[in-house]
Amino acid sequence: MKLINSVAVIGSGTMGAGIAQVCAQAGVSVFLFDVNEDALLKAKSNIANSYTQAVQKNKITEVEMTASLARIKFTNHFTDLVADLCIEAIVEKLDVKRDLLQRLAAQNSPQCILASNTSSIPITQIAALVPFPERVVGIHFFNPAHLMKLVEVIAGAETSTEVVETAKVFVAKLGKTAVTAKDAPGFIVNRVARHYYVEALKILEENVSSFENIDLLMEASGFKMGPFRLMDLIGIDTNYSVTSSIYEQFAYDSKFRPSRIQKQKVDAGHWGKKRGFGFYKYE
Repeated sequence: MKLINSVAVIGSGTMGAGIAQVCAQAGVSVFLFDVNEDALLKAKSNIANSYTQAVQKNKITEVEMTASLARIKFTNHFTDLVADLCIEAIVEKLDVKRDLLQRLAAQNSPQCILASNTSSIPITQIAALVPFPERVVGIHFFNPAHLMKLVEVIAGAETSTEVVETAKVFVAKLGKTAVTAKDAPGFIVNRVARHYYVEALKILEENVSSFENIDLLMEASGFKMGPFRLMDLIGIDTNYSVTSSIYEQFAYDSKFRPSRIQKQKVDAGHWGKKRGFGFYKYE
């Protein structure tokens, strides 16, 4: 079984930065890549702040924080991305993911495992044009990656058993719980959770209640976050893309229909906490 000592994470947004953070904290050398220099600077600041909070809560020591930060190389040079494992955490678009994995395959050895953090796109489709598709696997973290314990590991039609087992061992090394899922639209969590968002948006569309009250009711029922507060945290744009993808893959089944309210938020750039405004306003 292949040992993962180095990881390249492509995309320094909320998910990419979170994945880089947990990998570095587990003792793995990390390249965190983004074409946008400002995005890299923001990711570096967010990771440092997250580690600082962990120190304040006595979850890690200052020595561990310093060592973890030192393991992350923030880069906008694609040629730096040579590692045992490459994980993409970019936009939820099939053609973009395929192109990226082909570029990564071209500069890495055939033994390099290529992973996607996709929320909904089948791994078989992503791997279709990649050389040695048996080394392509889904490793799907949940937001926020440094707190959420669950990680879905998804095998495509060509993914080898050894690669799946290597991915599961790696996830365990990060202190996470790996759950294997079939290569179906939305896998497990996003298929089940889709209705948490879609039905809440339908209630809002039909003026049954305000989004604030829907959140309050769901939180009072035991959910840690209401659907609208959670969409703001995930990113309304990301959430809408996942819903649209699942809707298409289930042959436009009406139960997965994206909301026009959510589409309007996306078009307006009201993407949630990362933009300072979504359903709620943020400082």
